[in-house]
Amino acid sequence: MSSTSPPVPGDEFDITTRSNGLRWRRIKEKLFGLLAILSAVAAVGILALVLGTVIFKGIDAISWSFFTEPRPLFGQEGGIADALIGSILIVGMCMAMAIPVAVLVAIYMSEYAGLRVATFLRLVLDVLNGVPAIIVGIFVFGLLVVGSGQSAYAGAFALAIVMLPLVSRAAQEVLLLVPNALREAGLALGVSRWRTVLGVILPTSFGGILTGTVLAVARAAGETAPLLFTCSIFRPDVSTDVTQALPNIPVLIFTYSEQPDPALHEQAWGAALVLMAFVLVASLAAKALLARSRRKLGR
Repeated sequence: MSSTSPPVPGDEFDITTRSNGLRWRRIKEKLFGLLAILSAVAAVGILALVLGTVIFKGIDAISWSFFTEPRPLFGQEGGIADALIGSILIVGMCMAMAIPVAVLVAIYMSEYAGLRVATFLRLVLDVLNGVPAIIVGIFVFGLLVVGSGQSAYAGAFALAIVMLPLVSRAAQEVLLLVPNALREAGLALGVSRWRTVLGVILPTSFGGILTGTVLAVARAAGETAPLLFTCSIFRPDVSTDVTQALPNIPVLIFTYSEQPDPALHEQAWGAALVLMAFVLVASLAAKALLARSRRKLGR
């Protein structure tokens, strides 16, 4: 005959408490999941709203003459050819200034610097990345513009300061993903460290570095505040003289949006659409390059 122990007083209360606790945790999990879904939908909705508004208001301004004709002095006819060429020159000089320095800083932090020095440099780059762009513009204004006048290279230098920490931190993170076995294999073969970096480490991480560079270029191309202080007083004609202030798309959008003429507002929306399309294409290209780099590192 089997014997059953009498129920201990309080067991029913403990079981009920655990059941209620489990039910409440499930409710909280569902609420958190619903909140995450709503946040994702809100982010996508905001992007869709911005894209839709810019496309709706700027598509009518897009034409062949919009890209081939410069901004006129008077009247409503004209395009953004001068601002487009000026932006290409300014961003090109910005890339030439920022990318080599940023990559070298990243190589030093990941391959040569000690832990304390690398931590200090990361902190410096993070602080520099958090400095508002308008403060960078004021700094370059006092450094290069006062006494010399505005110029395209001053604007490029300001954008290079904005771009440098982005490229450097992205490059450093990618370099740290390279397996140490590749470094050790190069050193074991008697190859010097700098040749190992140039011949093995950089080619392996090229896709990731290029990804960070593309994203930084996309951000620099849309910065307005530094250019207002360094490259905003220009003539409305096509020019390639970088010692003078050149027309550029961000300042043109800002200037046109402040005018009472509806035709200029339409051209401002068109220029915004062009700039946004460039940022969108650059972001998609960066994502594709990042995925390719991860697959390469995985192999």
